[in-house]
Amino acid sequence: MYLALDFPDYNKTKNFIERNDLQGVPVKVGMELFYKEGSKIINYLKEQNHSIFLDLKLFDIPTTVERAMHNLADFEVDFVNVHALGGSEMIKRAKSALQSKSSSNHETKLLAVTILTSMDNQIIKDDLGLSLTVNEEVLRLAKLSESSGADGVVCSVHEAAMIKELCDKKFKTMTPGIRLTKSQHDDQKRVATPKFAKENGSDHIVIGRSITQADNPKSAYDIALGEWS
Repeated sequence: MYLALDFPDYNKTKNFIERNDLQGVPVKVGMELFYKEGSKIINYLKEQNHSIFLDLKLFDIPTTVERAMHNLADFEVDFVNVHALGGSEMIKRAKSALQSKSSSNHETKLLAVTILTSMDNQIIKDDLGLSLTVNEEVLRLAKLSESSGADGVVCSVHEAAMIKELCDKKFKTMTPGIRLTKSQHDDQKRVATPKFAKENGSDHIVIGRSITQADNPKSAYDIALGEWS
């Protein structure tokens, strides 16, 4: 279970972790925090023994993504990701860059984002011009990602079980959009509880606002972890 550190800077992140006694828990670092703090926040989290999912969703021409991933591999985090819509060659080059920096002690796993959990059938039809449904597009992109060398996908929990049936059992599903029962959905559309995620085949979950905006974040974290475990 990865805790989304959706904070604007190093100090707010550090204060939240230490104030709520969450040192060492697996965490997700996204664009907002990484673009502000870069290696500083990654090094701090590694020093505190946090497993890290670096959620940057790279999407560019294959050469650019390959070079960027070659640099990101030096952080030796657990997971990094690209957008599956970037295509097979981009995914292959990203994976190759990570493997070139891997060792017997560590290899960063590559995830490919299928369809964002903020999107639904209407959005992908009207805004993206895609003719398939969300479920159909997610499955298509999952198979593309697997055949291109990715270690797994980022998808909604509602698609995890279908992906498990379509792809190899070792192919991982990372599912964001996780909320505790009483939490608001905010800008996420395809959401679920930790318990539902576990029952529906998620290998890893990402949970953020239900914990970071709770009155008692440590208690909320323990509740979520209890449901997930």
